[in-house]
Amino acid sequence: MAKQDYYQTLGVSRGAGDDEIKKAYRKLAMQYHPDRNPGDATAEVRFKEINEAYAVLKDGESRARYDRFGHAAFENGGRGGAGPGGFGFDFADIFDEVFGAMGGGRRGGPQSGADLRYNLEITLDDAYNGKAVTVQVPTSATCEVCAGSGAEPGSQPITCSTCGGRGRLRAQQGFFTIERTCPACQGQGKVIEQPCHGCQGLGRVHKEKTLRVDIPPGVEDGTRIRLSGEGEAGLRGAPPGDLYVFLSIREHGFFQREGAHLFCRVPIPMVTAALGGSIEIPSVDGTRARVTIPPGTQAGAQFRLRGKGMPVLRSSAKGDLYINVTPEVPVGLTRRQRELLEEFQQESEGREENHPESHGFFSRVKDFFENLGS
Repeated sequence: MAKQDYYQTLGVSRGAGDDEIKKAYRKLAMQYHPDRNPGDATAEVRFKEINEAYAVLKDGESRARYDRFGHAAFENGGRGGAGPGGFGFDFADIFDEVFGAMGGGRRGGPQSGADLRYNLEITLDDAYNGKAVTVQVPTSATCEVCAGSGAEPGSQPITCSTCGGRGRLRAQQGFFTIERTCPACQGQGKVIEQPCHGCQGLGRVHKEKTLRVDIPPGVEDGTRIRLSGEGEAGLRGAPPGDLYVFLSIREHGFFQREGAHLFCRVPIPMVTAALGGSIEIPSVDGTRARVTIPPGTQAGAQFRLRGKGMPVLRSSAKGDLYINVTPEVPVGLTRRQRELLEEFQQESEGREENHPESHGFFSRVKDFFENLGS
């Protein structure tokens, strides 16, 4: 059966650049790798075709020959080697070439420490002013007895005799070369004959750390602060992970926050809304703010106080404070208060200018019903 075009195998055009070819190979190789498709013969064949195509197209010279002569360029000893069609290569070497730098996962070596998460609740005032907080974090720290080596003081880890210090073992399966983690050293490349009595050979011990977290002004709910190297200690001297502090902001008694802006709902007496006046409210910076209420203020009226909102993170700018007022209808009236309101109602009859919004609404309602009857 004729071979598929190498460009089609990788799903790229003939004019594709090296980065595009490598990206396509990376995606397909991970998808069809035998470790991810155990026992799938179709995936194994596909993996072989992908590697064969990439082995040719990744090299400028072999790609030029392929573009000129096609598959015939590597047949009848055109390239030499032990693979199919006279084309020889090691799939594991090709895979390592592309994926070997991805965190060192395939080449063995000490296992880096895990990243940790710490959830911290703060107040809106803390988010406004910034704050230094001390937290207690349960984690794994480097063993002080062996300084993280995992070996009893006075002894040293020795090279693993099973893998020769590589941390990986290779096995030939047909035309595949499969690489696995060495079971003797668990990919470390070294074994410990005399484990440390303080950590049982792990190089780390469970411990509670006391750490300082500096919270800058302007942080928002969900902000993540990274403390580099303060995560879990790595195995046997490997690098530690990081600690990520996730902030949540406690609900405030007065203010609701949207980005850098603050909103405050303020109920005001009906008389103040009608006659005008002023109100005094607190601001998040600890000062007092006075808001003038003009006569005839309606429900939902909004007043803006510039610069009285939250700081913008890593900036000198600040948001605004918005005051939304709601006139409050009085309750629990005395007899005299009721008499005064009834007098006001009598004085207001026929005066549309006293209640223009309600008069306009009920005029439209009247027209609506009249139109239904016509």
